[in-house]
Amino acid sequence: MRSILFVCLGNICRSPLAEAILRSQAEAKGMALRIDSAGTGSWHIGEPPCDHSVRVAKAHGLDIAAYRARQVCPGDADAFDVIVALDAKNVADLKRMGMANVYKLGDFGYGGEDVPDPYFFPGFEGFEKVFTMIETCCTTLMTRLATGLE
Repeated sequence: MRSILFVCLGNICRSPLAEAILRSQAEAKGMALRIDSAGTGSWHIGEPPCDHSVRVAKAHGLDIAAYRARQVCPGDADAFDVIVALDAKNVADLKRMGMANVYKLGDFGYGGEDVPDPYFFPGFEGFEKVFTMIETCCTTLMTRLATGLE
């Protein structure tokens, strides 16, 4: 079974959304994938996703309220076939940790753009924009996983 880890900064906004979106897409296609998410930072370990992420997920029929943040660890390099970072800083941090199987989510549908961190946006609109970006990229990622990601 293929395994995918999504990584953002704190694991309370973008990566839990990506985890839930890809999991939903995989289930809809009957594709067996092990999907998880983590953050490069440690300050949110054990916390649920932020309220706006829970709200935007729920608006799209996904429930992430029970997710809990964790920090990426060196063992994740061996535990996951594919590690997908949400922005260039996350890619650089992961590569500094020695991870070689790292991709940037924006390379799967947004011309390499970073998925911005909506945690620092005022209001809710940024979360809806980020959800749309992640959903689009996950759709492309699903296609690439089905045809052989390389």
